[in-house]
Amino acid sequence: MNRPFKLLVFDWDGTLMDSEARIVASFNAAMTDVGSLPLPDAAVRDIIGLALPEALQQLVPDADSAVRQRLVERYRHHYLYASPVAAQLFPGAADTVRELRQQGYMLALAMCKGRRGLDLVLVETAGTDFFNTTRCADETFSKPHPRMLLEIMEELEVNAQDTLMIGDTEYDMRMAQNAGTAALAVSYGSGFTHDAPQRLLQWGALACVDSMDEVREWLREYATSTRNPL
Repeated sequence: MNRPFKLLVFDWDGTLMDSEARIVASFNAAMTDVGSLPLPDAAVRDIIGLALPEALQQLVPDADSAVRQRLVERYRHHYLYASPVAAQLFPGAADTVRELRQQGYMLALAMCKGRRGLDLVLVETAGTDFFNTTRCADETFSKPHPRMLLEIMEELEVNAQDTLMIGDTEYDMRMAQNAGTAALAVSYGSGFTHDAPQRLLQWGALACVDSMDEVREWLREYATSTRNPL
């Protein structure tokens, strides 16, 4: 099979995992723990894709460092140990990742979740054997800085021309731009708004698909359209 890329790097929250409700609930439980009012759901959705320090800078810009540190601790507690919302992959995500691996693609994760959170949800979603490598925001620079993507490519010995970043937010698209890789956007995740496809395409996505099943179809069509004649 002709593969247009060697390495597919997935975002997690909003791309493979339907994590919006769990993140929103955990953030607002943390806000309550520190004596603050809950945040609007839309405000929390807007920061999905950022590492916790950057997210808190946007959500509570006037909070001092002690409050932010407490929010980080309480958010992690609720997300890891006390969330009533189960980890759940988007429809078709597991089958898509499994099939792409069988087709010979190398697969990786680049995400702004911490390592403990990722390890937890990979176990909960039976995804521990899907990926060649993973990078989390507490191990390197957060999106849209290209470092985590560059580290993945270096570890797996794949160049930027053979790498595709797949994600649902502009942070994913900008990271791909900064790292010199191609990007594919998905419209259904935490970055979804009525103008999401147009906005993500403006950040350099080759296309914007509406489901995980369409990722497989897009790769097949892209391989055909870019195949060099003999």
